[in-house]
Amino acid sequence: MAKILIIDDDRTISNMIGDMVRELGHDAVSSFTLKEGLMAVGSESCDVVFLDVRLPDGNGLEVLPRIQASPSAPEVIIITGFGDPNGAELAIKNGAWDYIEKTSSIKTITLCLVRALQYREAKWDRKALVVFKRENIIGRSARMASCIELLAQAAANNTSVLITGETGTGKELFALAIHKNSSCASGHFVTVDCAALPATIVESILFGHEKGAFTGADRMREGLIGHADGGTLFLDEVGELPLAVQKSFLRVIETHHYRPLGSKTELKSDFRLLSATNRNLAEMAKSGQFRDDFLFRLRGVTIEAPPLREHPEDIRELFFHYMTRICEQHAIESKGFSPEFLEVLNAYEWPGNVRELIHTLERVFTVARNEPTLYPKHLPLEIRIKLAKASIMNIGTEIDNKKDDAGLGHMNFQIFRKAMYQEYLHNLMGQSGNNMKEACRISGLSRSHLYALLKDQGFSKPD
Repeated sequence: MAKILIIDDDRTISNMIGDMVRELGHDAVSSFTLKEGLMAVGSESCDVVFLDVRLPDGNGLEVLPRIQASPSAPEVIIITGFGDPNGAELAIKNGAWDYIEKTSSIKTITLCLVRALQYREAKWDRKALVVFKRENIIGRSARMASCIELLAQAAANNTSVLITGETGTGKELFALAIHKNSSCASGHFVTVDCAALPATIVESILFGHEKGAFTGADRMREGLIGHADGGTLFLDEVGELPLAVQKSFLRVIETHHYRPLGSKTELKSDFRLLSATNRNLAEMAKSGQFRDDFLFRLRGVTIEAPPLREHPEDIRELFFHYMTRICEQHAIESKGFSPEFLEVLNAYEWPGNVRELIHTLERVFTVARNEPTLYPKHLPLEIRIKLAKASIMNIGTEIDNKKDDAGLGHMNFQIFRKAMYQEYLHNLMGQSGNNMKEACRISGLSRSHLYALLKDQGFSKPD
């Protein structure tokens, strides 16, 4: 018997799902606020959580990672009365099992729950049998946990895998982890840097050549495809592979046979194919820049390496891991750090992703080599300046948005702020019909926060 937690302030929906769960022979527990739900998921084991988006004390999507990080790591089904495509994308990216609307049929909701429970049972069976070697993939967030699960699934079979993601997200580490956990682990992991292949000898590098095959070929040379026999062939930045080579490579992928330059004999290479790109290959295929039949062969399974800004909760662990490694490499004791130092790391968006973070920590170490504690001052100037500008611009934008043509911006700031608060609250309560639940939904504020603002600005308590 599974335990299902329902976090929804709509008691009609909560009771309906609870009845459905109990009819299936499972136990159902309801919470009507995020606070209650987080307490429930943290204090006792549950298998699946039905999570509403708009709750009296916050947005369900914002606490999705916390629910998934709880000890029982439940599957989460987002259920909402206000379907939003962007919310659906965010939920799925963060590892939700599904995103469904409350208007869905009982049959649809029931099937969703049944499949989530089947998946959970199979997942725990797999975890009991297999320990996945992460190969320096750092991070315990829900987003990274979803990636690890996909990597483990990909490693368990021999289909081709396409790893997508921005520069610096660790695509090669993903590929290496698949190799190390696969049946090809005892073979070579051969990397082909497609962006750096010289156009004139690209086929020689890939397929190899016989002695005398061309001017300068003074001896036979094994190509990278041959070297990958029994192991993994990793095409890094595959979007840069020339169209002519894609055509030649297509047959190799299909048959695993190839012919070295100058040879009359075909050879066989039994390799596992992995590839990675930071480009949109589907769009390239539409515009004729990439062969669509080649793309079809590459993406048996597609895994996205997420940008660091989408799992910032992993920054702390990444910092500890790489700073410790840097200190060990230089035979120096690990460094302390101020809370503000980590705050700055978390506030920065890291457009260069994990690679940029690592390079930044190396620069920090150089600057603070002989200092025991790290402060924001030790960070590169460009990061500090960018964050300082962003902070001032945000404050300026907030003030500019509140100004009116009567010149409120020239008032004393405290008077100005009070006037703006009162105007906003007056309009908010009027629009919501003095209904606290609706006012919370419109404003995005928690009930307690809104009550405090109303009291502070002299408004009477709504019904």
